[in-house]
Amino acid sequence: MLQTICVFCGSSRGKDPVYAREAEKLARTLLQRKINLVYGGANVGLMRIIADTCIEGNGKVIGVMPSSLVEREVAHDNLTEMHIVASMQERKEKMGILSDAFIALPGGYGTFDELFEVLSWCQLGLSSKPVGLLNVGGY
Repeated sequence: MLQTICVFCGSSRGKDPVYAREAEKLARTLLQRKINLVYGGANVGLMRIIADTCIEGNGKVIGVMPSSLVEREVAHDNLTEMHIVASMQERKEKMGILSDAFIALPGGYGTFDELFEVLSWCQLGLSSKPVGLLNVGGY
């Protein structure tokens, strides 16, 4: 049973408003199914939308952010839990430990890096956790 899902997504809202709408919709789905959220811990972009929607619905929201990004990405200060880690590699590892599955929404290079990392874990037999892509507007 999935209790916690990690969502990889952009630290910006993106060019198409559908990205924000679908991030909110995914958050509402997590809330309806009583699934906890793990994400990058930022208070900007799609990350903020999914976190704030879950928080507003009284969901459990866990952020993971490298200390070097706390100021630059403006760490969210209203999460259930926030894990500050030393590096991006440690961030991905911590998110993997905390999560039962992964979903990628539209994002940039960081989102792709996180997605490909967990896919490589599966390919190498290091993880058997489900990984999904939410195709938003053909992104």
